[in-house]
Amino acid sequence: MSKIFWFLFSPGNLLVLGLLSGYLAGFAPWARVRRLGRIVLGAALGVMLAVAILPMGSWVTVPLEERFPAPSVLPERVAGIIALGGALHLRRSADRGTAQLGEYAERMIAFADLARRFPDARLIFTGGSGSPRDQDIRESDFVPEIMADLGIDPGRVLLERDSRNTHENAVYSKRLAGAPPGGVWLLVTSAFHMPRAMGVFRAAGWNVAPYPVDYQTSGPGRGRLGFSLAGGLHRLGLGLHEWAGLAAYRVMGWTATLYPAPKPGS
Repeated sequence: MSKIFWFLFSPGNLLVLGLLSGYLAGFAPWARVRRLGRIVLGAALGVMLAVAILPMGSWVTVPLEERFPAPSVLPERVAGIIALGGALHLRRSADRGTAQLGEYAERMIAFADLARRFPDARLIFTGGSGSPRDQDIRESDFVPEIMADLGIDPGRVLLERDSRNTHENAVYSKRLAGAPPGGVWLLVTSAFHMPRAMGVFRAAGWNVAPYPVDYQTSGPGRGRLGFSLAGGLHRLGLGLHEWAGLAAYRVMGWTATLYPAPKPGS
């Protein structure tokens, strides 16, 4: 249901619906409807122009990325390392018969790097399929190939392949690791996704430390004017999707707070 909801109400799709409805209203036999159509059409065009020029995506995404800073010093020892899925193009990987990394590939690179730094740590990759249609393709099935290519023994990695969202990442990984998973575990995911991931893993009983990667912004106060509708929509959709996810997870009781902070419970 969450995938369907976001498909309908993502910024790009809403703008398309606004343009279409405004255009079609212009053919209505009623003057009032035609006037309303012109208003809707103008509003949609205005929003598109604002998204293309203003750093709106950075405004909504920077607070997420800055919530859990990257560690300046790593612990001397960790019990394990967990990497969240989302780094692969699943359908393309299946069609090509080999792993195809996407925009969030740094999750896998960081996972392999940490595995080398902590040779005694337990390793878990958690990722099934978030697609409502392609549940036969699981991201974890391509991880051994990627780990081997990055110089890590695939046999070290426990693969959780049934999760469809971040909540299931935490619950199913804990089941795979054995309860309770003791010690500190490094949690690897994209920086914009880290608040929700930390909240969910804490709620599931994990003692996790953040290791954010895949930054999508340049940081606070560094958003710049430009002219790219595609880029603006992508960044805006990314941030809004994550804020919506935080709200939904809090409502469903999957996190203890709406906006998880570095200090648990705050």
